[in-house]
Amino acid sequence: MTSVAIQNATPPLVKGARATQSTIFLKITMAVSGLIFVGFVLAHMYGNLKAFAGHDDFNHYAEHLRTIGEPILPHAGFLWIARAVLILALVVHVYAAATLWKRAKRARTVRYQVKKHTGAIFASRLMRWGGVTILLFLVWHLLNFTVGKVNVKGGATNDPYNLLVDTFDTWWLTIIYLVAMAMLGAHLHHGIWSATQTLGLTGSERSRKLAKNTAFTLAVIIAGGFSIVPIFVLFGVISK
Repeated sequence: MTSVAIQNATPPLVKGARATQSTIFLKITMAVSGLIFVGFVLAHMYGNLKAFAGHDDFNHYAEHLRTIGEPILPHAGFLWIARAVLILALVVHVYAAATLWKRAKRARTVRYQVKKHTGAIFASRLMRWGGVTILLFLVWHLLNFTVGKVNVKGGATNDPYNLLVDTFDTWWLTIIYLVAMAMLGAHLHHGIWSATQTLGLTGSERSRKLAKNTAFTLAVIIAGGFSIVPIFVLFGVISK
């Protein structure tokens, strides 16, 4: 009788253990893929700030990206490798986020009778919808500057600097961009902090404080660094 009871109790424990491990794995892959994007947006922000150096320097930087690794790599080979890594990281990040959200929703089988607007709930919702907003913006951004190279003013699309100026000289495009950057900053703030927790980097009070300060600082630097270029274009400081 005792042996049978033990055997019957074992499968749920094993199943639960596997589910926990799978959830931890998803959180780790989400954290790592997110940190890849942090590195990318920092490098991308640096490139955008080249606009302050003027037309020739900005376009020279854009062309330099296509020649990295030559002659070992073909022309623009480095960019295609970087794109492949980013696409893979994006797929992993979105898949992990969607799967974890579905699991959390299934685990909460009974809705709260009293809706509590806690900070954690707000942060979670902001991460979810902020992520969707950033994803939609990314599609437009690629069409605007990389894939389609859409110039709403009808100007040249093969000149990176002029395309940038024409885009952000259009007020409503600048507004869209700034809203997206605000969402990006909020996403980075919460995401970097969550990633440090997932990766076990917040074991002490000192490390937790450092992680929070780092997350906030990086979020402000990246969102602010991306935002100043369109603002300065709109007000004519950066121009053709």
